[in-house]
Amino acid sequence: MKLPKILKRIATAVCTVALAVGIAGCGGGDKEQFINIATGGTAGTYYPIGGAIAEVLNKNGMNASAQSTGASVANINMLKDKQVELAIVQNDITYYAVNGEEMFKEGGKIENLSGIASLYPETCQFIVREDSGIKAITDLKGKRVAVGAAGSGAEANARQILEAYGITYEDVDEQFLSFAEGSYAIKDGTVDAAFVTAGYPTASVQDIASQNKIRILPVGDEQVKKLAEKYPFYTKTIIPAGTYQGFDQEVESVSVMAILVANDKIDAALGEKLTKAIFDNLDKISAAHSAAKNITRESALKGLDFIKMNEGAQKVLK
Repeated sequence: MKLPKILKRIATAVCTVALAVGIAGCGGGDKEQFINIATGGTAGTYYPIGGAIAEVLNKNGMNASAQSTGASVANINMLKDKQVELAIVQNDITYYAVNGEEMFKEGGKIENLSGIASLYPETCQFIVREDSGIKAITDLKGKRVAVGAAGSGAEANARQILEAYGITYEDVDEQFLSFAEGSYAIKDGTVDAAFVTAGYPTASVQDIASQNKIRILPVGDEQVKKLAEKYPFYTKTIIPAGTYQGFDQEVESVSVMAILVANDKIDAALGEKLTKAIFDNLDKISAAHSAAKNITRESALKGLDFIKMNEGAQKVLK
């Protein structure tokens, strides 16, 4: 009666082969893990830069893809729900997420986020047509103002800057429009001002300036100080003359930082690999958008004090 022994040996062999195949499948390297990068609207800055980052990762042995999204707040929620692995997000929105404040107050703190790197400053810009007669933020009272998509990072910035001037949404006719929608509305004359938070030059603002002479409303020193005291993620910024067509003078404003954030699907090993790939190929990323020229190793940890870092990314950048 040797049949049971034979069957036992066959079963053992099959299990051994299956285990070996399983190990090979699991150990196939980073190609086995798809890295989906949440960016923003196609008219903003995140989308082209996220696409360039995905291309760099793909050329360095990873499997990445960038997708257009509703930007910062939507991206945080996608990271939380593990719909994506990486996202470009404003540092102020990330601050709210990890501390359970502002738009994340009801849902509470989000625990599964880690920092990869700080990328570049995102500048707050109130745009009006020069023929509007609006020359200061205080002139926005009673006006139709596109403040960004509802619940977006840009909308929070618009609200906070108006607040620094003692202006609330009760004082303006707020319109919750995306960057692209705000651009169309300015050109069509259906709003008097449009707000964006993005690295300059911003595509939607360039689109307006190509057809209409524009003005960017300055944020005064007193208001910059108020903002920085209440919201420590704001920094003073000068938008240079010549940034946009027909834009012949520099303007003071404020910025937040665009940062790259991961969830816990990105472990230390993959974090190290993707961070190294990004910072070894900054020339390719900066070719995608002029804002990416501000991504440097020297500033890669700026504005990330409030969030735990991915250990692999920190190893590359420290």
